[in-house]
Amino acid sequence: MSKNEKSDKVIKEQPADQSQAGKALKKKLQAEFPNLWDVADPADRDAAFSFAEEYKNFLNSAKTEREFVTVAIEKLESMGFSNLDQTASLAAGDKIFKNIRGKGLVAAVIGDQPIETGCNLIGAHIDSPRLDLKPNPVYEDADLTFLKTHYYGGIKKYQWPAIPLALHGVVFRADGSPLVLNIGESDQDPVLTITDLLPHLGAEQMSRKSTELIKGEELNVLAGGLPYPDPELAGRFKLHLLQLLNERYGLVEKDLITAEIEIVPAGKARDVGLDRSMIGAYGQDDRVCAFPALAALSDLNKPERTSVCMFFDKEETGSDGNTGAQSRSYENVLLQLLYLQKPDANMMEQAKMMENCQMLSADVSNAFDPTFSSVSDPRNNSYLGRGISLVKYTGSRGKGGTSDANAEFFARIVRLFDAEKIPWQTGELGKVDAGGGGTIAKYLANTGMDVIDCGIPVLSMHSPFEISSKIDLYFTYLAYKTFLAKM
Repeated sequence: MSKNEKSDKVIKEQPADQSQAGKALKKKLQAEFPNLWDVADPADRDAAFSFAEEYKNFLNSAKTEREFVTVAIEKLESMGFSNLDQTASLAAGDKIFKNIRGKGLVAAVIGDQPIETGCNLIGAHIDSPRLDLKPNPVYEDADLTFLKTHYYGGIKKYQWPAIPLALHGVVFRADGSPLVLNIGESDQDPVLTITDLLPHLGAEQMSRKSTELIKGEELNVLAGGLPYPDPELAGRFKLHLLQLLNERYGLVEKDLITAEIEIVPAGKARDVGLDRSMIGAYGQDDRVCAFPALAALSDLNKPERTSVCMFFDKEETGSDGNTGAQSRSYENVLLQLLYLQKPDANMMEQAKMMENCQMLSADVSNAFDPTFSSVSDPRNNSYLGRGISLVKYTGSRGKGGTSDANAEFFARIVRLFDAEKIPWQTGELGKVDAGGGGTIAKYLANTGMDVIDCGIPVLSMHSPFEISSKIDLYFTYLAYKTFLAKM
C-alpha cells in the first residue's frame, strides 16, 4: 500500500463523532462573523427590505444637516415628543427633543431611574461631504454663469464634475425672513453641474496627481447661459441670473453673502444590485447610522435608564463650532434634563451624571472592498452583510485622535448583544500605516463617560454615491434599540 493510500485510509476510518467534536470545538473557540443573509430568518429578511424603504424615503428628504433636523423633528412630534424648552418638569416615559440651532438635535425618552444615575446615549453626525457656495458665488465668464464653491469635508474632487447636482440651503432676506431652497431634486427641476475637460484635450490634466485632477478652484458650478436682453450692458449673463433669483425668490446678491447654500448630488436613493440587497445614495455617512438611531429611540416608551440620541453637525470638518460635538450645547441638554428632575443638583452631581453615562458613537466604518484590498487587513476589517461593526479605536498612525474604548465597556456591549442575539463584527479603518479616520467619540469621552464606536460598513465612503447593505441597516437598528432599552 502506498503512502497516499495509507493516509486516505486513516482519514476514512476517522470516527464520525471525532469529526463532529472538532466542528463543535471550532464553533466554541473560534470567533466567527457570518454573513447575515445566510443566518437571518425569512421574517428578518422581509423586515430588512421594508426598513430600507423607510430609510430611502428619509434620505431623499434629508440630504443636509438642516433638512435632517427639520424632518426628524416632524417625525418626533408626530410620535408624541415635546420641545424641551417648553417643558417644566420630567417624569418617566416623557419624550422630549431640543433643536440645536437648526443644525443639531437631541432627543430623549426619560427612564425609570433618576437621570443623575446616567443615560444611555447614541451619537451620530448628520453632516456629509459636499460643496458650499462661497460668500460671493455668482460670476460670469465666456457667456456662461457660474457659482464658486468651497468643498466641505474629505472628498475626492475628481468625483464631483460631470454629474447632476442640486442646490439646498437657507437664505435670510433683508427683512429677516428665511427662504428655504431645494432645487434639482424634483423631476420638473433643472439640475446644476460642474464641467470637466474632454479627453481629447486632457493630456495635461491627466498628468496631474490624482488630488489635483480637479483643483478646488475648478469646482465651479454651471448655473446659467441666458443673458439679460441688452447687448450693450456689461455683465449681462450674471445680471440675468440675479434677475431670475429676484423675480422667483425676492433675493438680491447681498442676501447670498450670509446664506448657507450647499451643493449636493441630485437624485434619489436607489436599490443597488440585481438582487436589490444594497442601498446606494449620497450622504449615507452618517445618515445610515443616524436614521436607525432615531427609529430605535422613537420605538421606546419607558426604558429603565433615560435614553438619548444626539445628532451632531460639523463632524466632517473636525466637530468644531457651536453645532459640532465639541460644543457645550449638547452637554448642556443633559444638564437641563438633570435640573428638571433635580433643581438643586450641584457641580459634583453634574459631573457624576456625565461619568455615569454610556454611549455608542454611531458612525460608519469602511467595508472591505476586494477591488482595493491592498489597503486593508482582511482579518481586521468590517465586511458588508455581517452586521454592525464595533470599533474599539479609530485614529490614524499609532491611534492618533482616538478615545480607545476600555475593555470593560467593550466586553459589556458584546455580552449584551450576544445575550440578545444581536449579530456584530469588528474591524479597523485600513492597515496600520495606510490612513485612518476619526469620529465624535473622543469629544464625548472627554466628559468622562464610556464611549465606543460602532456603525455600518459602507463602500465608496465619502463619494457622491455610497453603498450600504439592507441587512446591516436593519440589524443595526435592532442593536441600537437593544442598547437603549437594556444596557
